Amino acid sequence: MHQKRITLTRYTIEAEHKHPGASGEFSGLLNSLATAIKVISNQVNKGALVGALGNAGEDGAMVNVQGEVQKKLDVISNEVMLQENEWTGYLSGMASEEMEDVYKIPDHCRRGKYLLVFDPLDGSSNIDVNLTVGSIFSILRAPNPGNHASLEDFLQPGTEQVCAGLALYGPATMLVLTTGDGVDGFTLDRDIGAFILTHPRMRIPADAHEFAINASNERFWEPPVKRYVEECLAGKTGPRGKDFNMRWVASLVAETFRILTRGGIFMYPKDSRDPSKSGRLRLMYEANPISFMIEQAGGAATTGRERVMDLAPTDLHQRVPLVFGSKNEVERLTLYHDEYARGKEPDTLKSPLFSTRSLFRTQ
Repeated sequence: MHQKRITLTRYTIEAEHKHPGASGEFSGLLNSLATAIKVISNQVNKGALVGALGNAGEDGAMVNVQGEVQKKLDVISNEVMLQENEWTGYLSGMASEEMEDVYKIPDHCRRGKYLLVFDPLDGSSNIDVNLTVGSIFSILRAPNPGNHASLEDFLQPGTEQVCAGLALYGPATMLVLTTGDGVDGFTLDRDIGAFILTHPRMRIPADAHEFAINASNERFWEPPVKRYVEECLAGKTGPRGKDFNMRWVASLVAETFRILTRGGIFMYPKDSRDPSKSGRLRLMYEANPISFMIEQAGGAATTGRERVMDLAPTDLHQRVPLVFGSKNEVERLTLYHDEYARGKEPDTLKSPLFSTRSLFRTQ
């Protein structure tokens, strides 16, 4: 007897059957997103074979609204997401990390009751060295269904998300998503062209032995982050009494999937490199959808000080610090921030393992 294979299409339709009066629009939107992800995956997998590697622009590198150099696949992926979703009739508007303004649904297309925000190709700096990249998306309800979406329509806190997900373009192409009822992972079966449920009900353990942070920025970290990392590095001989492994892939989707599958903590904290920026990751395109998935899998996601999904966005491209992962580890770092704000000296400062120069020096 063949093992039951649950496709993404079946999964979404059966989920809608649980809600009397469901129109089928949401499952339709998820399937159009899945199509876009398959197209992007195909382009990423072919890479240099189709001339898709390298920077965009013939005469000079193109930059996006973030001031970042765009890769050819950034531009291709953004176009694919727009073209595969604009005509469906499910959306009132879209917003992309690669575009300065809201993308209006063409007048000849019907407008629907959802909004889509996305990072078309996260981790694109890894493309040319063949490391895992991906896409991140978030679906919101449109305040004015059937009408062109305005900028203000998109500025909703993460708690208002209907769905969030990410795609991974690695050894296997995967789609991980939540609709507010847990987190499920699907793997693309290229033989039949369908996403198959392979990682149902993903859960993050509350405790962890791995942390991820870009250690080259240590000199810019705030004291609570330095304290946390130094305690981890001290291992069994330190106050934590256990050894930790450090990871840093520089691909948010890859870091997220690792934590969803085996736990850990990811830190891209507030730092002092550029005082004009409170954080590095985008609230709408990265922090909110990642936080939604992490919380639904039993983890926690904060800025280091407050829950990410409670933040009220003020700008489409707003940046925030992001700390997420195993609940007990995230809560520990949040406590360290709170203690530092209250001027409480940690016990670790009294240990010869740690120096006040390292933990509380001014930048």
